[in-house]
Amino acid sequence: MSFKGRTVLALVLLTMMGSVLITLSVADQWDRETKQASSGSVAAAADGGGQFELKKEELAKLNAVMELIETKYYEEVDREELVDGAVEGIMSALKDPYSVYMEEETATHFSESIEGSFSGIGAEVTSENGKIVIVSPIKGSPAEQAGLHAKDILMSVNGESMEGLSLQEAVMKIRGPKGTKVKLEVQRSGFSEPVQIALIRDDIDIETVYATLGPDGIGVIEIRQFSLNTAKRFKEELEKLEREGMTGLVLDVRNNPGGVLPVVVEIAQTMMKEGATVVQVEGRDGDRKGTLAEGGEKKPYPIAVLTNKGSASASEILASSLQEASGAKVVGERSFGKGTVQVSYNKALGDGSLIKMTIAKWLTPKGNWIHEKGVEPDIEVAPPEMYSVARMTKEVTLKRDQLNESIRSAQIMLEGLGYKPNRDDGYFSIDTEEAVRKFQSERNLPVTGEIDDNTALALEKAVIDWLRDKDNDVQLQKAIETVSRK
Repeated sequence: MSFKGRTVLALVLLTMMGSVLITLSVADQWDRETKQASSGSVAAAADGGGQFELKKEELAKLNAVMELIETKYYEEVDREELVDGAVEGIMSALKDPYSVYMEEETATHFSESIEGSFSGIGAEVTSENGKIVIVSPIKGSPAEQAGLHAKDILMSVNGESMEGLSLQEAVMKIRGPKGTKVKLEVQRSGFSEPVQIALIRDDIDIETVYATLGPDGIGVIEIRQFSLNTAKRFKEELEKLEREGMTGLVLDVRNNPGGVLPVVVEIAQTMMKEGATVVQVEGRDGDRKGTLAEGGEKKPYPIAVLTNKGSASASEILASSLQEASGAKVVGERSFGKGTVQVSYNKALGDGSLIKMTIAKWLTPKGNWIHEKGVEPDIEVAPPEMYSVARMTKEVTLKRDQLNESIRSAQIMLEGLGYKPNRDDGYFSIDTEEAVRKFQSERNLPVTGEIDDNTALALEKAVIDWLRDKDNDVQLQKAIETVSRK
């Protein structure tokens, strides 16, 4: 069954992060009422009396197709696969990237991902107009370490083209056991040639909250996703920082693709005045229901929320709620832009499979819908070009008078490291050669002025070390400056 021509969200199973990270599961009374009504309708249909069951002519049409396939198709087919394909077709007709059908195995991994337990390369993907697109790599994951970026378009996996494949078919090309290698080819904005990326599949760190306190009294809490234990861990770290005398707080949700709605509400309301609106949910009838903060307080210290293009879904709820209802500043880049709510229905299907379906849109405290627009930062800060540079090919030695994208990447790296190639157009000039010689000399490499495998590896390692230095993180430094009482 092909999903070509529609946009669907990837259930990345063992190769990438579970799609719960970009899914908001509602757990308030409004949703329970919706689930009860839906479950009742499905049950009634199963008993033959439901108003939503297939009409006689509709059922006859499906039976006719099934009979034709089983009697006339040129080879035998699996009946269960046909039924699954029919359900997938119904869901695809919604033309909603976040409403999907999951077979039993997929549904099992989806449930595991909600609990924060998964393995793979650590990236969220979606399908847009027939193209497989990266939503966000997870911090510390193989995807991030290998240089995969939000908005990258996946062109091939291990040499096999992704053109024309559905999202699930593409995922099947990527998935594989921990410790195995996968080669990706991606199209990246600003690069004329495809970018080659090699990754080793691994377990993804299930820790979601990381906190530090600087000597200036500024606390930084990084939230990598919103899974079931994230609110508890956040409160523990926040209380610890407050006991240690924190005077300002930065919440870093860059490349956080989302998570479970009640979790982000629980986190946001700890920093909001009692009774303030955290988020609003609007159903198909236009009726809005707001979730109000309970048991929290507006903090006496300033707060900044750090976002980028990979901050999606629940991350955007946190940023917008604190921005609009608690006076926090959003710093960084405009976020991804996902403003819908999904609920998973599994018991109604009865075979371990499930439907994850969009049931509503969520709105900010002031009633803004950020879908496909994102949360606009109060203070816009773009990352250095080093953060988006593509890795270099190791297949050929780069030398004087050549022109290609790998040389452009090398020039960006050299410039960022302070070696002054004086251009970044991909032409290997005399200045580029001198910059390479200087780099090689300082790294105790053979001084050839050419970029062979060893020089390329050393250059990329130097860039990784540079990226890990928080002093080079201009977005983070601006956020810290924003909440500093100085």
